[in-house]
Amino acid sequence: MKLEQLVRKNIQNLKAYSSARDEFKGEASVYLDANENPLNGPYNRYPDPLQWKLKERVSKIKNVDVHKIFFGNGSDEPIDIVYRVFCEPTVDNVVAIDPSYGMYKVCADINNVEYRQVLLNDDYTLDAGRLLQNIDSNTKLVFLCSPNNPSANILNKEEVKKVLTSFDGIVVIDEAYIDFSIADSWLPELDKYPNLVILQTFSKAWGLAAVRLGMAFAAPEIISYFNKVKYPYNINILTQNFVLEELDKQDEKEEWVKTLIGQRIWLEEKLQTVALVEKIYPSDANFILAKVTNANKVYNDLVEKGIIVRNRNTVSLCKDCLRITVGTETENKALIESLNSL
Repeated sequence: MKLEQLVRKNIQNLKAYSSARDEFKGEASVYLDANENPLNGPYNRYPDPLQWKLKERVSKIKNVDVHKIFFGNGSDEPIDIVYRVFCEPTVDNVVAIDPSYGMYKVCADINNVEYRQVLLNDDYTLDAGRLLQNIDSNTKLVFLCSPNNPSANILNKEEVKKVLTSFDGIVVIDEAYIDFSIADSWLPELDKYPNLVILQTFSKAWGLAAVRLGMAFAAPEIISYFNKVKYPYNINILTQNFVLEELDKQDEKEEWVKTLIGQRIWLEEKLQTVALVEKIYPSDANFILAKVTNANKVYNDLVEKGIIVRNRNTVSLCKDCLRITVGTETENKALIESLNSL
């Protein structure tokens, strides 16, 4: 893969904005370089635009070099950035599995890039051959969500490898739910595939959805283009400092994951006894996809009882399916009781 042939010409030639905090690195006693208000510390100062302290901590946890890490405002920011770096509007296209996370298509539409959806098999498994048949000379990106949303399953590793080795473009593997899977992350294999971009997040296992911090891992050359295109101070200092503190809760986070997996197993067992539940699909995530009798009615009846799940009835391959997030023990019991009463 020749990266310069994939990156948009205007991005290759782009002279990135250089902020005051880019031009001076280190500590000083007097800062008069960034037109900041000196009278309202400590949040009057611009944050580190490349979040080095946070990257150093995450580097140790993930065992990934700091120069291979990018932080975004949720995972949605790096999703949008890969389009802006690699896809020429009205010319290039991307290929993605269907059904999958809806923001891939939204970002394609915003960036005026053709979005080609390739149906998964009926059991939500990936057919790499069928996906690769939809790729042409203008395909720059492939999106694979694993574990997938809304189907909850991990994609077969050998099928994913076929895509990585056969496609001479960027493959994005979204691992937002990987902590809940028995399968390994692709992070240890990052160096094997120079065309691989891995997305992860603090929103799920870490329970920090409101904080909005996503991660992208890729070769340093790809990360350098992300940094070139991103807004100068895309991660505020409150988020950086808060997540640094939360990273001390690694053991607690692992306990949360164990608890949620235990509750997922319990919920799967109980759902199988509910009369209106027709099928439970295997889950590697913190949610379950369930086929029910008349999803629209069941969804509305649950709303009447104050219980909100996600109605996926109109999504490809998901007719009459509800996506159910694993909640607390009390919340899960309330769901089962309500379903049994319908």
